[in-house]
Amino acid sequence: FSEIVKRAWREVITDRMKETFTKAALAEETDAKEEQAQVSAITENVVKEISGTTEEEMEAYRIVRAIVREVVDVKRVTMRDSQSYCAMLIDDNNRKPICRLHFNGSKKYIGLFNEQKQEERILVEGLDDIFKHAERLKAAVVMYLN
Repeated sequence: FSEIVKRAWREVITDRMKETFTKAALAEETDAKEEQAQVSAITENVVKEISGTTEEEMEAYRIVRAIVREVVDVKRVTMRDSQSYCAMLIDDNNRKPICRLHFNGSKKYIGLFNEQKQEERILVEGLDDIFKHAERLKAAVVMYLN
């Protein structure tokens, strides 16, 4: 029986070692996945910072597109971000601005254009205030379509 007990004991020890190594490998794999996710998130944030486009500006772009879709195909509405403002344009043409978003300062403004293409800055409290200017946004688009 002593030989059988020795073999059984070796098997128990071998099984426990395999189990420990397997757990360690899974933990390492999980840590690697978490680390990769963190690196991806940081990279995404850096790209956003470099490009200057914030999530708030992207949401405002979606709102403007939703408003003007009644008068123009939304594929023609584009966004161009610069350091001082974010412009919503028709046909990616800076001579056809729909509006400008001045969200970089402590106060947020939307720049709306009249028939002479003069910008009027209007203070906005939040993104929902953009809907208050829907008629002027549509009028700007119609002006370029005629």
